[in-house]
Amino acid sequence: MPVRTLVTGGAGFIGSHLCEALLAAGDDVIAFDNLSTGRRENVAALEERAGARFQFVHADILDAAAVDRAVADVDRVFHLAAAVGVRLVMERPVSTIITNTRGTEHVLDACARHQRRVLLASSSEVYGKMGSMQDAPLRESDDWRLGATTTRRWSYACTKALDEFLAFAHAKESGLGVVVVRLFNTVGARQSPHYGMVIPSFIDAARADRDLIVHGDGTQTRCFNSVHDAVDALIRLMSCAAATGEVVNVGSDSPVSIGDLASLVIRACKSNSSVRLLPYAEVYGGGFEDMARRTPSLEKLRGLIGTLATRSIEDIVAAMVSAASAVRSTNPR
Repeated sequence: MPVRTLVTGGAGFIGSHLCEALLAAGDDVIAFDNLSTGRRENVAALEERAGARFQFVHADILDAAAVDRAVADVDRVFHLAAAVGVRLVMERPVSTIITNTRGTEHVLDACARHQRRVLLASSSEVYGKMGSMQDAPLRESDDWRLGATTTRRWSYACTKALDEFLAFAHAKESGLGVVVVRLFNTVGARQSPHYGMVIPSFIDAARADRDLIVHGDGTQTRCFNSVHDAVDALIRLMSCAAATGEVVNVGSDSPVSIGDLASLVIRACKSNSSVRLLPYAEVYGGGFEDMARRTPSLEKLRGLIGTLATRSIEDIVAAMVSAASAVRSTNPR
């Protein structure tokens, strides 16, 4: 019998790619999504191709009964559903906190009740300011440091940290098989620019010959990881017994400055755009802080699953530009 796998947030950017990979590996897959940031078209092709092996459930992780029914019907759970994107976090802080804490509570409660192994997608945001306070890459055992509670930016980080605590509390009390993954800047086709995602926003602007807006001075660095490489790591960690009860960074450890990234996108799009710097206060108003750098240590990940698939930022941008061009030609404005 094939493994039955539930993916919360399964119609989202990462979730839809994960559903594809799981189906290709032989799983039967249920995608559970309220379509608040996910899109039904992300999984439409799966519904057509996979037939009965793929099911889409339009429901919300805030609905405890719906979550329980879905978890009871599967063998394992990838919990990706969450409020995502800097813009969404800044504009809708209440729903962000409720979705990320109460929703995860429902998923973990159901997994503990039915004893279903669960992989919880957390975030590099949990490290808070630490990336800017140390030169070494961020290790899973490092301390974390957040800003004041009056700074809205840190509410998201706090919710994801609380999710991690709750996951490990369930592991302690009920023996729940839990793997916690801290994702670092995962990017690729289907990622929306609408919630402050930087590369899709840059590509949209460059293709229209508009200025690429870089927040701050552009020297801040990030490490961008292909969604395909991230999904490969998630699936391998779910099947790795040694990862049970662990928190693991998943990302790339090759940093690029946001200013250089903007220039790379302009070249890849053969665009006439320019780069324009914009202070954070003009974008988000008060209550926003950013980190100068955030680079993960991948030593633990490599120790658990071996050789990692990695793609360069140049290859990632080229693939995303190509995908955006294909979508535009299929759906002209």
